[in-house]
Amino acid sequence: MVSERGLQVLRAIVQDYVDTREPVGSKAIVDRHAFGVSAATIRNDMALLEDEELIIAPHTSSGRVPTDKGYRVFVDHLAELRPLSSAQRSAITSFLDQAGDLDDLLARTVRALTQLTGQVAIVQYPSFARANVSHVELVALGGPRVLVILVTDTGRVSQRIALVPAEPTEADIVQLRARVGAVLVGHSVAECSQRVGDATADAPRPGVVIEAIADAVLRVVGEELEEFRQDRLVMAGAATLAKREQDFRGSIYPLLEAIEEQVTLLRLMTEMVADEKGLSASIGRENEPFGLVEASVLASRYDGSTGGARVGLLGPMRMDYSSNLAAVRAVAHYLTRMLEDDDSAR
Repeated sequence: MVSERGLQVLRAIVQDYVDTREPVGSKAIVDRHAFGVSAATIRNDMALLEDEELIIAPHTSSGRVPTDKGYRVFVDHLAELRPLSSAQRSAITSFLDQAGDLDDLLARTVRALTQLTGQVAIVQYPSFARANVSHVELVALGGPRVLVILVTDTGRVSQRIALVPAEPTEADIVQLRARVGAVLVGHSVAECSQRVGDATADAPRPGVVIEAIADAVLRVVGEELEEFRQDRLVMAGAATLAKREQDFRGSIYPLLEAIEEQVTLLRLMTEMVADEKGLSASIGRENEPFGLVEASVLASRYDGSTGGARVGLLGPMRMDYSSNLAAVRAVAHYLTRMLEDDDSAR
């Protein structure tokens, strides 16, 4: 069992190691923190922390650094979230307020978060399976090409070019717009996928050009709706890993691979368990099933009309958990508020 003072010594070691990147010794703790006891007493506390595998000596006769277990105890019991400054809050609000649509909002979210923390920022797209298609627009681009624009009631806008078997006339576009709109508008993304499948189940009648064009357009719509239903991530700040490479004992390649493939991070963020504040952290060996044993992932839930998703950070175990958790929570709060405001405006 670790005493209350021992836990406060652990807090001091975590904070000093994060600040200095240097192993922390008993004399440094006595000099920097007002414990009111001798260095020998602090050494005894550190020995007990080492017995509990909360700290470790990276080199013989060196100070101590936190283990992943030590960081976990710090996050669960010792970390005090540091509120963002009024200037930081104003900068986030101003930056996110300029977003044009959901794609832009999420891109701005990760850019703001990585600038705020210096870590890789991650945000999940909310689930669109329950979103409704609110508008369909078709634009003839000349030749056998039609621009297909889909808009959902959650603010997502999608644009795809459909290659069609013949150049449509303006009258064809009007007819196609009405036909595709009748299939999609007012229905959920999940329902639309089924309705498009039904509409394209039968081959168009030979010689009926408008039917062949409609079939080609609907097939592109079906592909786009399928992407709407897939979980996706938006990320920023991957270059920060190179700047922090010395914080990793091994290669940063597993993290770069996870960023590129996304599936691993999607699984990890989906499985993370949140505390009563909606915050979650997965540290070091807790990430072993995902191949990220030297990394920490922090996340907070945000909510929109289609359901919740998560925004978070990926970085080395040696990070400023107090500030980073506060930043993640604050950005998630702003994201929720903006999505709710957007929903009420519609």
